[in-house]
Amino acid sequence: MRRLTGSCVRAALSVSRSKMAELLSQVADVDIDPDGVFKYILLRVTVKGGSQSKNIVRGTKTAEFHNHIFEKVNPELEKLGLECNCLGGGKIEHNSQEKKIKVFGLSTGYGKADHSVTVERLKTVYNDYDITWSDDKK
Repeated sequence: MRRLTGSCVRAALSVSRSKMAELLSQVADVDIDPDGVFKYILLRVTVKGGSQSKNIVRGTKTAEFHNHIFEKVNPELEKLGLECNCLGGGKIEHNSQEKKIKVFGLSTGYGKADHSVTVERLKTVYNDYDITWSDDKK
């Protein structure tokens, strides 16, 4: 049996890390409805068996409950070899005409997401918007 040298191990790890980063890059940071008031969840996505992760935001008017969003997103991510963990939820008020987004509220099932983290994710996509958050429930 051949023993791997330190440089071979580092090269193998480097390839694995780049593959993990590639998998995560396939997942959009934000996917929300273009207008209206709707539920959202903040998710941490991790490569199965890996340590690299990123936070993503998902929200839609079609979800009656926050878990409906998770139940749609989770299987899609699992097909890519990713795991996701819901970090909480809330609501988003999105007005594309005025280029404003307000993040607020909480999820009864998942608890309140860290809205400041959500806003930072939203700013990566909606960088010309006025984006605010509050602990208000409405």
